Amino acid sequence: MQIDSVCAYCGVGCDITATVQNNEIKSISARKEGTVSEGQLCVKGTYGFDFAQSSNRLKKVKIKKSFIEKNELFLPKVLKETLYTYHDSDGYIYPDLETAYALTAWKLKQITTQHGNFSFAAIGGARGNCESSYLLQKFTRKVINSPHIDNCARVCHAPTLKGMRSIIGEGAATNPFSDIKKTEFMIVIGSNTTEAHPIVANKMIKKMKEGVNLAVVDVRNITLSKKAKYNCIIPHEANLLFLNMMAHTIITEELYDYAFIEQRSREFDLYKEEILSDPYANPDFFNEVKGYEYLSIMIRDIAREYASKKSLIFWGLGITEHLDGSYAAASICNLAVMTGNIGKEGAGLMPLRGQNNVQGTCDMGCLPYYNPDYEQPLIEGLKTPDMLNAMIDGEIKALFNMGEDIAHIHTNQNKIHKALKALDFIVVNELFDNEITKYADIVFGVKSGYEKTGVYVNAERRLHLSQPLITNDLPDDWEVIQGISKALKSDKLDYHDSKDIWAEVQVKVPKRFFGASYEKLHQNRIQGLQWPIHEEETPILHLSEFRTKDGLAHFRYKKWVMRGMIQEIVGDKRTDFYLTSGRVLEHYNNAAQTKESEKLLKRHREDVVLVSEEDADLFEGKESITLRSRYGKSNPLKFKITKNIKKGTLFVSFHHAKSHINFIFGDEADELTKTARFKSVKVRIE
Repeated sequence: MQIDSVCAYCGVGCDITATVQNNEIKSISARKEGTVSEGQLCVKGTYGFDFAQSSNRLKKVKIKKSFIEKNELFLPKVLKETLYTYHDSDGYIYPDLETAYALTAWKLKQITTQHGNFSFAAIGGARGNCESSYLLQKFTRKVINSPHIDNCARVCHAPTLKGMRSIIGEGAATNPFSDIKKTEFMIVIGSNTTEAHPIVANKMIKKMKEGVNLAVVDVRNITLSKKAKYNCIIPHEANLLFLNMMAHTIITEELYDYAFIEQRSREFDLYKEEILSDPYANPDFFNEVKGYEYLSIMIRDIAREYASKKSLIFWGLGITEHLDGSYAAASICNLAVMTGNIGKEGAGLMPLRGQNNVQGTCDMGCLPYYNPDYEQPLIEGLKTPDMLNAMIDGEIKALFNMGEDIAHIHTNQNKIHKALKALDFIVVNELFDNEITKYADIVFGVKSGYEKTGVYVNAERRLHLSQPLITNDLPDDWEVIQGISKALKSDKLDYHDSKDIWAEVQVKVPKRFFGASYEKLHQNRIQGLQWPIHEEETPILHLSEFRTKDGLAHFRYKKWVMRGMIQEIVGDKRTDFYLTSGRVLEHYNNAAQTKESEKLLKRHREDVVLVSEEDADLFEGKESITLRSRYGKSNPLKFKITKNIKKGTLFVSFHHAKSHINFIFGDEADELTKTARFKSVKVRIE
C-alpha cells in the first residue's frame, strides 16, 4: 500500500510517498508531480524513516518516582492511591494517560496558585503540526493565563521575521521554490544549502547548468562554492558589512530601480545619505583586511549582476545567528526593494527555514510577542533566554516543553542545565529519551509526524496536509495538551480531532488560512498550497503592495560595527580561533530521529572539527582536541584538516549531545530577538 504525506525533517517540506506493509514503513520516495520534491528526496527523507518504528521510542507516559515521593504529602488521596498502584521500574512509573493528566494538572494548579500564572512557561512546537502548535499557545495564554510562550525560531529565524517585517511588513519567503526555474541570478549567503536544504540546492544546481550564475557568501567553502561564479569567503561577523557594501555599489553606480523606489517605498533618500557617509560601506575597506582584499572587487561584481537581472537571495542561519542578524535580514530586503527584485516571478527573498514546521508554528502564535496571525498580544511574554533567567531567579517554576531539546540545541548549556534544575516541575512531550527528558518529571511519549494527521507549513509558505503512514496508540501533542486542560476543569480546549482545531485556526488566523480547509488541502496533498489562501493560493507576495500599514517598503539603514575577527586582522592582533557550527547532510538538529537510522548514523557517528590546512602544524601529533571558550568547553573531539577552511577559522557540527558543542556558545545574541550567536565564538584549543 502506498500513502502520501509530507517529510518529517527540514523546512523544504517535500511531499513523500511511503510503501507500507503490515503497519511498517518499507520505503519512502517522492512523486515526479510533487511541486516541491519533483520526484527527488535527500538521504534523510529517503532513509530516515526508521525512527518511527524504533524500539527506542517512548511508548507511553512515564513519571519519575522521585517526583511522586517529593510531592506525596500534598497529593490528593485518590491520586496518591492510584499512583501507588503502579510499580516503579528504572526510577519511573508508567501510569495510564488520565492519571498522568490529573497529576500534571494538580501540580500546575499548585504552582500557579502559589506563585501566579506567570510562573508557567511553554517552549516548543516547530516539530509538530500546526494544530498542536496552536493548542500549545492557546493552552498557555487562555488556560494557564501566562504570556510566556516561545518556539525554536528563537535559535533560528526570529531575526528573519523581525528584519523582514521592519522593511516590507511580512517575515516570510516571497516566492515559491519553483521560481528558481525563472530567475536570472542567485545569491546564497549564510546557508550551506546542499547540507541543510538539499532539494533546494538541487534546483539551484540544475539552473546553473542552464547558464544562470550563483554567488556564494560564507565563512568557508561549501559544496555550492565549487559551482559558483562568485565564491566569497568572508571573515566572521561580516554579513551586514558585505550587504551594506553591495548597497553602496548599487547606489554609487546608480544601478537602482528609480521607478520602483519612487512608486513603492519610503525613506530612500535618507537611506542613501546614510550609506554614502559610512566609511565601512565602501567595498574598498576590504583592501585593509589581509587575506580578504579580493572582496573589494568581487562585492562590486555581485552587486552589478544582482541589480541588472531578475534575482533571488537565499539565506539561512549563517545570517540570523549573529549579533546583527535582524539588521542583516533587513539589509537583504533593502537590496531587493532598491533593485525591484521583489514582487515578481523569479525575483525575491527566500529565507531557508530549518524545522519542518517553524513557519507554521510562528503563524500559529507560538511567539511571546505575537498572537496567531502575527497580531499583538495584550501582554508580551518572555523570550526563551529571558525565561531561563527567570527560572534561575525563581520567577518561573513550571515548564511545558514540546519537542524541543533545549538541554542540547540551545547555547550556554551550563546555564540552561542550572535553570532546569531550579524548576519545580517539567513536563515534556517527546519521541525519544534525550537530554531534556533527563530533567523532566513527567514525559509523554507522543506520535511522530508519520503517525498523525495535521498541517505543516514549509519555508515557502506552502501548506501540506499530512496523514498517518502507520498507526499506534500514542496521543498527538494536541491530545496531551487538551487532556491536561480538561484535568484542570477548563472548557477552553474541546476538540474531537485535528480537523476541529484547524477549523478554528481558519477563523482565528484568517489573513493566511481562511480558505485553507482540510478538504481543499486534501485535494492538493501532493502539490500543497501557499498562504495566504482564500479562494486561491498566493505563490508570490507583494505583487502590488507590501504588507506594511501604508503598503510601502520602508528603507532602514544600520551601520556595521568594527569588532571581532576583522578588528584583529586590521590591527594585526590575531589570537586563538573563531568557531562556527552547522549541520551535516545525514543528520537533523539533535539527531533524535536520524540516529535511529543505521544508514544515516554510520555516515556520521560523531561531531568532527574542521581545521584549515594553514593551521595544520598546530595540530600535529594530536589525536583529539577540546574547544574552550569563556562560557565552557566541549568534550574531546576528533578533527580533520581541510582546504575548505581559512586560517584562524574552525567548523563543527552539533548533532551529538555527547560532544557538548553548545556548552561553548554563550548568551551573546542578536540584540533585537535574542537569537544566539551560534555562528561565531572565539575559542582556544586544549
